Amino acid sequence: MGWIFSARYQSQKRLDGQVAIVTGCNTGIGKYTALDLAKRGAHVVMACRSIERAEAAAQDIRCVVPEAKLEIMMLDLSSLESVRTFCKEFSSSHKSLHLLVNNAGVLMDLHSVTADGFEAHFGTNHLGHFLLTLLLLPIMIKSGPSRIINVSSSGHKYCDSLYFEDLNMEKNYNPWTAYGRSKLANILFTLELAKRLEGTEVKAVSLHPGVVYTEISRNLFTSKAFTLIWLISLLQKFGSLLLKSPEQGAQTTLFCALDDNIKSGLYYDDCAAANPSEAAKNSQLARELWEKSKDLVQLGDFDPFSMLPLK
Repeated sequence: MGWIFSARYQSQKRLDGQVAIVTGCNTGIGKYTALDLAKRGAHVVMACRSIERAEAAAQDIRCVVPEAKLEIMMLDLSSLESVRTFCKEFSSSHKSLHLLVNNAGVLMDLHSVTADGFEAHFGTNHLGHFLLTLLLLPIMIKSGPSRIINVSSSGHKYCDSLYFEDLNMEKNYNPWTAYGRSKLANILFTLELAKRLEGTEVKAVSLHPGVVYTEISRNLFTSKAFTLIWLISLLQKFGSLLLKSPEQGAQTTLFCALDDNIKSGLYYDDCAAANPSEAAKNSQLARELWEKSKDLVQLGDFDPFSMLPLK
């Protein structure tokens, strides 16, 4: 049970003067992450698709942390245009970025595509954060020490392929496989990113937050993927007891953001380094995903590593 077997990160570390971006933080794990970072004195940019819901979340945070330094910016990770606009606006108004928490994610029942025509899970959970991270990388390199935290899931273990031959999964769509693929992509992206950032003061890690009772899990209760009615009923009635709370689910994110002994490129679970699937450790697949993703988001001549010294 999540409420029994759940590590808690104990730290009094302050983040005064630091800037953090948390995607998808109007609810759940992201909201608690933003609250905790605000408690520590960070300037927290709440990057959310719904400004209205983000403002409501910010109001809740200020009830707990009246002095919270919060900034709301619109970001729709299912739209590459929205990602580019966000990065342009952020870079024009901020000179530093110390924490990027790629937390937002979707889990869809029915097959759908993003504004750019990509399968929704892959396009939102991976490509949106891939482009966001690379466009912000120059400012993060300049701001070092800094960290990139990619919130993945143990669900990546249920998918061992990136389905490049059927990128939009039109031949045989399954929401669990599609979600698992996007979470596998999160870990492989982190693996390759950490390798390319060697020698810098930027660390990149991925993590599993645990099975958390948030909106993304509650959306499953009406999913056609669930055929066991008794299981749906059980989770609806006792989900908040059987699963981790958003506060518990945020602990590994906070650990990755704050702990001094974090190792770049690793995958974490329950505030400790963990072992992902064999596919998630495949460096060749990670490089292939990197090159494929660069083409898909059309980075062109943009070099996110331009701030690195020549080797």
